[in-house]
Amino acid sequence: MKNDAKTDDIPQNGGAASENRADAGTFTLTVDRREGDIFVCVDDDGKTVCVRSENAPEDLRESDVVRAVQNGGETRILSRDDAQTDERRRRVSALFTKLKNKNKAIGSRSLSAAKGTEAIMKTKAVRLYGKNDLRLEEFELPAIKDDEILARVISDSVCMSSHKAAMQGSEHKRVPDDIAQNPVIIGHEFCGELVEVGAKWQDKFKAGEKFSIQPALNYNGSLASPGYSYKYIGGDATYVIIPHEVMELGCLLPYSGDAYFYGSLAEPVSCIVGGYHANYHTTAGSYVHSMGIAEGGSMALLAAAGPMGLGAIDYAVHCNRRPSLVVVTDIDEARLARAAQIITPESAAECGVKLIYVNTAKCDDAVAHLLSLTDGKGFNDVFVYAPVKPVVEMGDRLLGRDGCLNFFAGPTNTAFSAEFNFYNVHYSSTHVVGTSGGNTADMLESLDYMQSGRMNPAAMITHIGGLNTVADTVINLPSIPGGKKLIYTHKDMPLAALSDFAKLGENDKFYADLAEIISRSNGLWCAEAEKYVLANAKDI
Repeated sequence: MKNDAKTDDIPQNGGAASENRADAGTFTLTVDRREGDIFVCVDDDGKTVCVRSENAPEDLRESDVVRAVQNGGETRILSRDDAQTDERRRRVSALFTKLKNKNKAIGSRSLSAAKGTEAIMKTKAVRLYGKNDLRLEEFELPAIKDDEILARVISDSVCMSSHKAAMQGSEHKRVPDDIAQNPVIIGHEFCGELVEVGAKWQDKFKAGEKFSIQPALNYNGSLASPGYSYKYIGGDATYVIIPHEVMELGCLLPYSGDAYFYGSLAEPVSCIVGGYHANYHTTAGSYVHSMGIAEGGSMALLAAAGPMGLGAIDYAVHCNRRPSLVVVTDIDEARLARAAQIITPESAAECGVKLIYVNTAKCDDAVAHLLSLTDGKGFNDVFVYAPVKPVVEMGDRLLGRDGCLNFFAGPTNTAFSAEFNFYNVHYSSTHVVGTSGGNTADMLESLDYMQSGRMNPAAMITHIGGLNTVADTVINLPSIPGGKKLIYTHKDMPLAALSDFAKLGENDKFYADLAEIISRSNGLWCAEAEKYVLANAKDI
């Protein structure tokens, strides 16, 4: 596979990367690194030159400056050049930095091309083979086509939808029937860097740019989606090939934030945003549906102290179309307390929103209490964040006139049902919608809110881990407490809760340092913590 950067043009004969130096006399090289029996060097113009070890001194070291000659297509190192000026050494050092950064981005690209064979790109990824059958494997990626892009994934957040896909296998609507023979890479909430851009897209995208992806493609009416349906793209991988349909549909999204994890959270946040946009309201005597929540109205978020609920509270308080009242319910006092600490009623009031947290397990009559907060009028918008029959039915009873219930939580039981008051549907115009994801506009809005600092969905993250933990995490996700599990795909480290860092740090400096870092950000995951992990965690 050939990269568009000159420093990665690996020669087919072990000589200069892009010019024939025969009879050109001696020239200067600087040694970058050794891979097997090949020394990878760089000349003064930044071109890569590969030299076989048999054509180099035995004691050649990284950063040596040498004199070389090319004869018959073979480059041979004659001697070290110890008389180089400090100025040139500084220039070579700067060139090295550029080369090393590119080498780091390319990762597993082999030097087999220097021995006369096509370069190979390998990736490590978690692939789905069937029900409850997830495997972490290393395998080769094909050379990209002109309409494809090679990318390096940095982070992926684990979604309950991935658990459902793992549980259902090919019975899942997005998962192909032949995964036993053609496994798919899982994970769809990912962010990373572009490595190599096919010719068709080079006027729009450049190697080194950060990206996020809208996985809900809806390409030609198909449900196929990265993370469910593709052999070579999914979030739980080190490198992926982005297929043409992603770019054609405008679903490869530029990302300029400092932290990759925010790019990963753009997809779940877009689901929240899409839910708010999907609600609708009517006016008596008109058949026009006014899309969106009722501005200045009352909103109830039920079972909403979990990760998605926290994002929903954040968006309700900071979006452009805000309710005047937001009531958040849950039956877990610890989760409610954490939510109230992260998004306080005082900070919401500064945005013109009255925010109330209610533990319905402590209410003798939860519906009556919640309705009293609206002076008995009921709520304009009710969102249900857990697929639990009593919660859905509570939501129905909380609706006011023209109230809209959004069933946000996706059940795994295909026969899931709940009672709904159709008397109120007829006479009070109550209605229900269901949303399971956002569109590209919702993704762009989410990225904008995060990059501008209007939203901080870091509260959704409660655990971090490496690619080695993905299979067990996805399969056991419902039994692992907390919120979002964030995966750094190039790292090998256990899944650990942020709340456990201090304890783990008693015997491990890595976690002690992380505990200190997040203590400065209200216990939340942050860009500084991410940078520390990327620099210090063990590579996979």
